[in-house]
Amino acid sequence: MKVTKLLAAVTLIIAVMASCTKVPNTGKMEFANQTDSVSYALGYLQAANLKQQFERWPLEVDSATCVKLAGALGKAEMKKANLEHLEGMFNEIDEAAFMKGFMNEFAYNKSYFTEMSADMYLRKVMEVIRKEKDAERVEKAAANLAEGQKFLEENAKKDGIMTTESGLQYEVLKEGKGAIATTSDRVKCQYHGTLLDGTVFDSSVERKDTAQFAVTGVIKGWTEALQLMPEGSKWRLYIPAELAYGERGSGAKIGPNSTLIFDLDLIEVVKKK
Repeated sequence: MKVTKLLAAVTLIIAVMASCTKVPNTGKMEFANQTDSVSYALGYLQAANLKQQFERWPLEVDSATCVKLAGALGKAEMKKANLEHLEGMFNEIDEAAFMKGFMNEFAYNKSYFTEMSADMYLRKVMEVIRKEKDAERVEKAAANLAEGQKFLEENAKKDGIMTTESGLQYEVLKEGKGAIATTSDRVKCQYHGTLLDGTVFDSSVERKDTAQFAVTGVIKGWTEALQLMPEGSKWRLYIPAELAYGERGSGAKIGPNSTLIFDLDLIEVVKKK
């Protein structure tokens, strides 16, 4: 997929303002680093994409109006949501360089790139960034795995910690007397999940809410624990990475090979009718 297709097109603000009369002046761009080049190329490509839509209309507007329109459209592209999306792909975006690339193409019809050269350049940068992130992820996964194994080895020696054959560890905070779930059941519960350093990644307790899940619709550590703890129980689970999200991790907070800690309060076993 071309990079141009990755960039969301702005809704046309004024449909009839289609083909701008170009003005002779354009801002010179000094490329100090890769961030400048990437940002300029992105601005250029977004402007080129929009121009194709505007060129369907036969009407022309004067130069001043064209520049004003280009500025408004370029700023719309720098709204927070889109900026975060671009920074997710390219690490850092310089807004001034983006606007320069956008304005030079849209308002002045001049640029340091063609669509092909901009697309090729951004692809190469994305490939380098991808390889760097892959290497960082491998390193992080190894560190998390070692940290988790060390923690679980020490934790297993503490009073009240039970370890199952799979490696799941749990501590009974409150013992219930109700039914025990099977793989065909659903459960209603409250939970509070943290990383080893105490970072909260998900908590129905903090949301003051309950959650309902299929016993087999959650991570392996939960599925195992839910078939051991009676209804009304509250356990603290220490879940090794292979029983949680493994090497892939989950979301922005749960990294690869993360060991997870859950306080799990089993409120009700919802038996399948």
